[in-house]
Amino acid sequence: MAVFTAIDLEDISNWISKDFNIGQASEIWGIHGGIENSNFFLDTILDGKKQEYVLTIFERLSAQQLPYYLELMRHLANKGIPVPKPIENRQGEILFSLKDKPAAIVTKLPGLSRLQPEAKHCSMVGEMLAKMHLAGKDFSRNQENLRSLGWWQETIPLVLPHLNASQKDLLTYELETQEAFFSSAAYDMIPQGACHCDLFRDNVLFAPQGEKDPADDQLGGFFDFYFAGTDKWLFDLAVTANDWCLGENKQDLDPTRLDALMKAYQSVRPLTKEEQASWPLMLRAAALRFWVSRLWDFYLPRDAKMLTPHDPTHFERILLSRRSL
Repeated sequence: MAVFTAIDLEDISNWISKDFNIGQASEIWGIHGGIENSNFFLDTILDGKKQEYVLTIFERLSAQQLPYYLELMRHLANKGIPVPKPIENRQGEILFSLKDKPAAIVTKLPGLSRLQPEAKHCSMVGEMLAKMHLAGKDFSRNQENLRSLGWWQETIPLVLPHLNASQKDLLTYELETQEAFFSSAAYDMIPQGACHCDLFRDNVLFAPQGEKDPADDQLGGFFDFYFAGTDKWLFDLAVTANDWCLGENKQDLDPTRLDALMKAYQSVRPLTKEEQASWPLMLRAAALRFWVSRLWDFYLPRDAKMLTPHDPTHFERILLSRRSL
């Protein structure tokens, strides 16, 4: 969530008033963090009351790709999963054009991120992730995860020249390992459906209760679905575990957090025997995906206001740790 396309209140005030039923735009400001789209908090005034939304201008995704993500969020919201719900304009559309780029407005979820989660937070995330997977079973659209194996195969040759010999060997070996895994009979048997594919700690909100003690948090919801796709549910779980369940050294899995996440997930959707057997390789696949992505963003960056690329060595260390499982 960086800012590649600048927007100010004057740019959108008439547009909001003319095309939407959400009141008069009163304030807009850029959201720091992330690296894919231009994101803004948008406040409006409707019948004297403040309404809060998020405006996204899409920098990489095309208008042809975007209906999957927006319709998935609408589908999940209608099923009671706490996710941002796309806002329709007066013509019933949820995908628009702004500054000659695709754009959308969604509801803003309550709460804040817990970047140092406790086991309770991992448990709430695991339970809701499983509920989200099941809620998406009857989602009619299908779109592959655009950052899966095919993208790794295209991107790794672009970043290899920037790496040292040991990193090149690791990246090449892991790609070959995942190519074999993805073509295996065991992989074919793993259940799949709509996945978030990027459920990091900063993409989940918790609504503090009482005196704002983290122990009293309630789940506010999941957001930023713009890496979502039809993929193996186990991959979605592995992406989540690799971020939420890190130990103090920021690379190994913490047994207490991992146990909380896995037990809560399986209380809703137990893993199949094929998923259980494939878990170590899927953890490696999830680590590889984000190592490649961060290498790409670090060595082949785009210009953007408020953009700070993530350290790619973080997921290199996680991948090395998962290889030892």
